[in-house]
Amino acid sequence: MVGARFRAQGYAPATGLDCVGLVWAAYAAAGRELVRPTGYPLRGWSRARIEAALAAAGFAAAAAERPRSGDLALIAYPARQYHLGLLGPETLVHAHAGLRRVVETPVDAQLLAAAHWRLS
Repeated sequence: MVGARFRAQGYAPATGLDCVGLVWAAYAAAGRELVRPTGYPLRGWSRARIEAALAAAGFAAAAAERPRSGDLALIAYPARQYHLGLLGPETLVHAHAGLRRVVETPVDAQLLAAAHWRLS
C-alpha cells in the first residue's frame, strides 16, 4: 500500500487511506477483518478513546516488550494529535498527511519507544 494516496477517513487503497484506514486495510489484506472505528476526527481524539478503539478491534498494549513486525505504533505528536503506523523489522509504514501518500520510513529509537499494540 506504499504509494497509495492519503485521504482523511479513507479506508480503501484504491481511493485513499488515512492512518486508521491503512492499518485496517493492511490487516484485511492479510486475512484479518477487524472492527474499524468510524467518525473519528483528524485531530482531537483523546488517547483513551484511541486505545479503546484499538482494544475493541482486538489489539492489546505491548509497551513493555520490544516491538515486532506487524505491531502498531501509537505515536503522540504535540497538541495531543495521535498517529498510527505499522512497524516492520526496520521501517514504519504510515499514511503521511503532509506528503499526501502512504510512505515507508526508517525506524529510529524514538519510534521504538512509542507505545505499540499487537493483535491479541
